[in-house]
Amino acid sequence: MKKIIIPLVVILLLLLGGLAYLYKSLDEQKKVNQDMQELAELDKKEMQNEYEEFARQYSEMKTQINNDSIVAQLTKEQMRTQELLKELREVKANDAREITRLKKELATCRAIIRSYVLEIDSLNRLNQNLTAENTRVKGQYEEATRQIQGLSAEKSTLSEKVAIAAQLDATGISMKLMNKKNKAIENTDKAKTIQVSFNIARNVTAKNGVRTFYVQIKTPTGKVLSGGSFPYENRTIPYSMKKAVEYNGEETPVTTYWNINEFLSEGTYRVSIFAEGNMIGSRSFTFK
Repeated sequence: MKKIIIPLVVILLLLLGGLAYLYKSLDEQKKVNQDMQELAELDKKEMQNEYEEFARQYSEMKTQINNDSIVAQLTKEQMRTQELLKELREVKANDAREITRLKKELATCRAIIRSYVLEIDSLNRLNQNLTAENTRVKGQYEEATRQIQGLSAEKSTLSEKVAIAAQLDATGISMKLMNKKNKAIENTDKAKTIQVSFNIARNVTAKNGVRTFYVQIKTPTGKVLSGGSFPYENRTIPYSMKKAVEYNGEETPVTTYWNINEFLSEGTYRVSIFAEGNMIGSRSFTFK
């Protein structure tokens, strides 16, 4: 009996030991499989994070550049990245074939976004250089404009000075009442003609040529002895006599006459000489 029981016990112990070893092996394998599953999930999560980061970078890059063509390309790549992210979220972590494919796609996306980063950086540097150059050119243009304005102001001032220097001047103005024998008298009641004489002063800056001089005589009552009218300071005023004279820059005498055909009262008469829009001389005379 003992001979039978002892072998059975041994066999039973061996079976129990085998079962224990098998259980231990299965438990270890289960743990290994669980660890691999966790690693696969972590790997998948890292891939998802990277795809999400790429999609975010595409959105950010589109705000950094003002180029419709490149923005369209970035939008296209962003949509492709979002589609791959969607596929990754739906695939199982233990689907080795799909995970491997999506890893390859991720590497391609990484290379593409790196190329766009470099391109946009280059374009931004170019734009900065162009902006700096534009600022420099604008500064030069503004400086040139200021210089031109300064020259224009100087030219205008110089022109005004030249115009003032070239302005004619009437000197030695005289007014005489002449009787019928062309003799000077002091009484207005016997006067038949008024003679106004003056000299155009020497002026080497004035242009040579024929000049028209207007003589205006105002009576004691303020009336102008009229012989016509001429433009003066944006209006028309009366003159008594006018005369065209050849002027060559040297002192030039001028004499004009006005035939009296109305009553002249005694008192102070005002004689003014005009030429080229300017009053070039004036003097008063008193008659009895």
